[in-house]
Amino acid sequence: MLERADIVLALIPLLAMSGLTVRALVVFTGIGTGLLAVPLAPLGYLAALGVVVRELVWTAVVNGGPTGRA
Repeated sequence: MLERADIVLALIPLLAMSGLTVRALVVFTGIGTGLLAVPLAPLGYLAALGVVVRELVWTAVVNGGPTGRA
């Protein structure tokens, strides 16, 4: 059975690669759109970083802070 941690761990690389995938699709469909696709690659990495930070903060809030006491 899948748990939340498994889903989050699977989501991080998917988000990181999504920016590159969208950028590749835009670049391959036209040469002039290559300049528009440049910012898409870092967006996937930023989204993955956002998930990591959110999970770290959420875990700290749920566990009661850095001491782990609820």
